[in-house]
Amino acid sequence: MTDGPLRGQHFAISPGTAAGACARTLATCLGADVTDDGDDLGLAGSSASIDWATSGAMALTGRADSPPRLVDGAPASVVRAALALLGTPTSAGVQVLGERAAAAGLGRRAPWSPGGAFRMVRARDGWLGLSLARDSDLDLLPALVGADVQDPWSALEGWAGSQSVAAAEERGTLLGLPMSAVPVAGDSRRAPVLATRGGGRASDSRVVLDLTSLWAGPLCAHLLGETGARVIKVESADRIDGARRGPSAFFDLLHAGHESVVLDFGTESGRAALAGLIDAADLVLEAARPRALEQLGVDAAEVVASGTSWVSITAYGRDEANALRVGFGDDVAASAGLVCWDGDRPIPVGDAIADPLAGVVAAAAAAAALASRDAWLLDVSMHDVAALAASVPPDGAELFQTADAEWQVQAGEQRVAVAEPAIRPAKSAAATAGRDTDSVLAEFAPS
Repeated sequence: MTDGPLRGQHFAISPGTAAGACARTLATCLGADVTDDGDDLGLAGSSASIDWATSGAMALTGRADSPPRLVDGAPASVVRAALALLGTPTSAGVQVLGERAAAAGLGRRAPWSPGGAFRMVRARDGWLGLSLARDSDLDLLPALVGADVQDPWSALEGWAGSQSVAAAEERGTLLGLPMSAVPVAGDSRRAPVLATRGGGRASDSRVVLDLTSLWAGPLCAHLLGETGARVIKVESADRIDGARRGPSAFFDLLHAGHESVVLDFGTESGRAALAGLIDAADLVLEAARPRALEQLGVDAAEVVASGTSWVSITAYGRDEANALRVGFGDDVAASAGLVCWDGDRPIPVGDAIADPLAGVVAAAAAAAALASRDAWLLDVSMHDVAALAASVPPDGAELFQTADAEWQVQAGEQRVAVAEPAIRPAKSAAATAGRDTDSVLAEFAPS
């Protein structure tokens, strides 16, 4: 039996639905005993394509001048399954897949991602996915292609056409680019979550220290906050969360009600304050490569051994072979085979879809850790969460357009309209950066 924070718990989950099959995988990798003789999580009757159509992400998939696309796989059903395992009702549902796009006003624009920073290019023997989301990615392109670059995507297409997928992916990885090979089917390398038991819980105060940024980690923190956890967001003075510069409605949604601490990690006092906060926390949530934390004198395994749980969200996992790999939601999803095929060309699925998928799965794992008597190191791989979504076979659904031009999906006896992306209203504005630094440090990390 797999060890994990749900060890000793039993769930009856039928594998007859996409959400049920996904819930079985997630519950098992968290250590639960799972049988197929019931419906403990209330997932009977769900359909992968109905979940997808109502998520808002289907409306983001495809070309702007073409219908929205059904997908092979069940990304929205992974969300439904993970939220069911979370155990505490939240305001979230499958619509979390489209909330960032709703806030930013994004739509489908294949072959580009809705955000415009990702697309797939043809190599000599397959396809490569690459995100150019950072200035540093653009700066690395001349080293990747071996020439000066005027038009980034033209240069990439010209270079990739002469490369094998394997050689190109290896070169991109060595340079630290968010580049991946695109398999023709789902590519699962390990369980979505790996759990390692630590020491006995040091406290049960449900204080969550959120060291993450952007989407996956903050979504996890948001969901934990909705279950009653106290969330303290910690940012580096030199690297404030870039999502603060994005749509305020989205940032407010994910961070409403959380306290905000800003520390200067370049100083001894800043690193000492971080160590004090980690010691006081019930659970630490991070999405950094392990080397970045080591530079701050933080060792996750030691923290877990001392009785504090740790949830790590990385692109490909914490193991030595993958710990340094860079990845964002679109390229990681593509690397797992979670793509749509437009003829012989792969196009993106949803908006940076591996991010919200990993965030919701991480929240279910973290909630299980917070309910356990032991501390746990939970290694959440965005790639393998996306691979779980890609592994579900098609359910035979069909797409229709009504007389008034509304797109609808029918799966069996169920028929629903394809929903546009929508965002839940935030409960309040997010705290300004550093608003609570003094009060939190006085409480948890006094000098």
